[in-house]
Amino acid sequence: MLAGCLLFGIASSQAADGLVDIPPLQTAVTDLTQTLSAEEQTALNQKLSQFSQQAGSQVAVLLLPSTQPEDIAQFGIRLADVWKIGRAKEDDGVIIIVAKNDRKMRIEVGYGLEGAIPDAIAKRIISEQIAPAFKQGQFYQGLNLATDSLIKLIQGEQLPAPTKQARQAHADDWMSMLPILMFAAIIGGAIFKGMLGDLPGSLVTGGLLGGLAGWLGATALIMGLIGLAAFVFTLAMGGRGGGSYGAYPGGFGGYSGGSRGPDIFSGGGGGFGGGGASGDW
Repeated sequence: MLAGCLLFGIASSQAADGLVDIPPLQTAVTDLTQTLSAEEQTALNQKLSQFSQQAGSQVAVLLLPSTQPEDIAQFGIRLADVWKIGRAKEDDGVIIIVAKNDRKMRIEVGYGLEGAIPDAIAKRIISEQIAPAFKQGQFYQGLNLATDSLIKLIQGEQLPAPTKQARQAHADDWMSMLPILMFAAIIGGAIFKGMLGDLPGSLVTGGLLGGLAGWLGATALIMGLIGLAAFVFTLAMGGRGGGSYGAYPGGFGGYSGGSRGPDIFSGGGGGFGGGGASGDW
């Protein structure tokens, strides 16, 4: 997980000035882009509010133009920290975030639902349901399908097996992640070879990179292949790395608050820790 912390630290080092304001939480669906029609917003709001009243868990949707200069995952943590979707003790909230101009989206999952909605499943919902609809300009349809799936998962139902097309799309997603994982292997390999020696350090690096791939939603096969590739790559690197192990950018600062709207649909105090998945279309 050190490699995962390294990647998050890099993303978190962006300037804290000029961040997008957190909008007030007034309804289950907040559309700052005027993408959804009034009827579509009403339908989604009614479904999600009714689910919240019946189950206690909360699912919220936010559409905004952009999260820049923040990455959508970093923005998602800041949003979750302010909105606090879900109940305080159960931490059973989910937020779907759509940055329309960035063509990015994210499902942010509360602590209490990480078992019901693991990162790999959140990634499947994005790649199989939201992204295909968004590519056709069908934003309501994608959000409606995704919220239906999330509600079923919270209620304990399982998603169907992925289609062949979805498996291929997932593999394509991983091709785009290879440069990031290679960078993590270089940094992590230098650290662990310097600490443990060539062979042990390479083994640790391979294990951590495979684990990071799993954390990002990879299948067991892809995890194994990435771990093996990281091990071989690290072992082939030149001598042991130096001893500067702490000079990494990081920090979780820069979180700004947002005012709460009328108590129409408000967060109940649920906690989030970065669980979920991101994607694009």
